Amino acid sequence: MWKEFKKFISRGNVIDLAVAVIIGTAFGRIISSFVKDVLMPPIGMLLGGADFTNLFVSLDGLHYESIAEAEAAGAATLNYGLFINTVIDFLIVALVIFIIIRQIAKTQERRKPAAAPAAPTTKACDFCFTEIPIKATRCPNCTSELSVKK
Repeated sequence: MWKEFKKFISRGNVIDLAVAVIIGTAFGRIISSFVKDVLMPPIGMLLGGADFTNLFVSLDGLHYESIAEAEAAGAATLNYGLFINTVIDFLIVALVIFIIIRQIAKTQERRKPAAAPAAPTTKACDFCFTEIPIKATRCPNCTSELSVKK
């Protein structure tokens, strides 16, 4: 079992997947910071100074100034502002991944060698010029004997 595990873990695609997960996690953190620290403050300012990280509803009916204050009081909260930030994070990550995959596909398409022309499967009869199978030795239309090219 140990040998099978070593073989599995040392396969290239498992290592590639691990690297992709690590890079994806780091990329996700960068996008989260971009949304939280760069994108949302101007959007909040345009919406009258709203701070999306502090948009919440307290489920106990009391008013709290911040989520931290509500949590300190032990109140259950519905944090829709954080949800909005998370949705925007997701949309940006999805857009970037879409663009990257699209570019990779275009690059691979350009690198793909031109397909070799397919070998002919038919030939023309030398006498009546009808298309017949390439292996035919006699024309089915005019019954002429055909020379076999080798």
